[in-house]
Amino acid sequence: MKPNLDTLKTDIEHHLEESGLAIFYGYSRAIESVPVVYWNCDQYSDYRLFIKAAQTAGAKLIVFHQHRFSDEQVEDALEQLTASDLSREEHREFERRLNEMRVYGDFVCSIELSFDHEGRVFLFDLRTDWYDEFSEILDEIQALDTESDAGDDDTPIGGYFSKN
Repeated sequence: MKPNLDTLKTDIEHHLEESGLAIFYGYSRAIESVPVVYWNCDQYSDYRLFIKAAQTAGAKLIVFHQHRFSDEQVEDALEQLTASDLSREEHREFERRLNEMRVYGDFVCSIELSFDHEGRVFLFDLRTDWYDEFSEILDEIQALDTESDAGDDDTPIGGYFSKN
């Protein structure tokens, strides 16, 4: 996948304008309280198919969200890494991988289109491969840190204290 979705973002906006659908520039709807139905972007990455499905379902409005990657995200991840209890080798490897992500600063890393139909949110969520990798790095750091926290047997059980 392209390292930057800026061109695709512009193409999608033009296509939406031509299709007659209203564009609402909103926040990500992936974490909605209503049921979410995800479009299969792996097999059907052409946004025009999603827009056609929205029109066929009677949608008049598409919520458009884009996310730009920033150095702040790398900084936050590095802070999380520093606060973790990972070994020196693991820490260095994750730090190296995170710092490599800085080259993508200010690139559009994900595009999300959505519409409502019969109490559900239908969602087209396209991400760059490198942003998926960044998310996986964060998940790995959290998983490894959780594993190391679970191994701490010398912490007392909450609420119980013995003076023996």
